[in-house]
Amino acid sequence: MAKVFEKTKGLTDKPFHYCPGCTHGIIHRLVAEVLEELGVLGKAIGVAPVGCSVFAYDYFNCDMHEAAHGRAPAVATGIKRVHPDSVVFTYQGDGDLASIGTAEIIHAAHRGEKITTIFVNNAIYGMTGGQMAPTTLVGQKATTAPYGRDENHAGRPLKVSEMLATIHGAKFVERVSVHNPANIRKAKKAIKKAFEVQLAGEGFAIVEVLSTCPTNWGLTPTEALKWLEENMLPYYPLGNFRTPEEVK
Repeated sequence: MAKVFEKTKGLTDKPFHYCPGCTHGIIHRLVAEVLEELGVLGKAIGVAPVGCSVFAYDYFNCDMHEAAHGRAPAVATGIKRVHPDSVVFTYQGDGDLASIGTAEIIHAAHRGEKITTIFVNNAIYGMTGGQMAPTTLVGQKATTAPYGRDENHAGRPLKVSEMLATIHGAKFVERVSVHNPANIRKAKKAIKKAFEVQLAGEGFAIVEVLSTCPTNWGLTPTEALKWLEENMLPYYPLGNFRTPEEVK
């Protein structure tokens, strides 16, 4: 019988710890597939964050390093400068990257560090119980915003991709989603391009992936995918914001 599915060599055999319906597992697989297809698993070094994906080092079948909260871009910078021939990536959630680690990601992009960042945006702090994040939508309820995010108190949600696309050192910036198969395919294409930009030595690359958090959103996995499509996409439009060709 012909084999129609094979697990990527980019992942270990350890089962994911993520909640049912969470799309971290899909994003992990896409990153792992890309590393395998590009033939760089042997020289890839990932930096795991603090947050839901804190145990990412258990799943990617390559060298991994743990970083303090928000500091993955700084740690990745050091690794890449010491090992310039390695393929270095960070995998960060919105609490890690868009809140505590805002300075690190902005300055890594500004310096044009030749690293790749996978930024998972699920519009809430997941691991610590569903507090409001910089990416929480206006009106969206969270444990620290029980009546919904109030723009007058908390401002509007931070659009990280649009912000980073204004920085010269950021050579590739794209926002994708994984709420259906068609968008999963587009997400993989963007992730591969972000690694190719690093392999070409062109500079900083980031892919923002819109993700779900059924547990903290209080929805079923199916409802969460629909909520993402109906509520996140209008505020966080998908698309490419920067390519190396545009920066030159």
